[in-house]
Amino acid sequence: MASIIRRHTVTSTTMSASEQTAPEESGADGWDAVAELPPSAKLVAKVLEYEDTLSQSEIAEETLLPPRTVRYALSRLEEADVVESRFSFSDARKRLYTLSI
Repeated sequence: MASIIRRHTVTSTTMSASEQTAPEESGADGWDAVAELPPSAKLVAKVLEYEDTLSQSEIAEETLLPPRTVRYALSRLEEADVVESRFSFSDARKRLYTLSI
């Protein structure tokens, strides 16, 4: 049993650079980052997964979370590089958020 574990650790550490994937390239790694975030951030990420691009107020409507909680969740998701934001073309006061994993 110990030899199997030892062999597994040796083979997993000797992977070439082409076999290893960066976190941005793999959706599972992005969701692993989300798993460590608060429940509100997980909910916002799920809503963005289904709705694609939304403003903060639209996210608050969809999730039924208070706007302050949505702001906090979005900031945590941006820190984890899971969400991208851009200015709205129709209203420059608003930012649009998109899931990037």
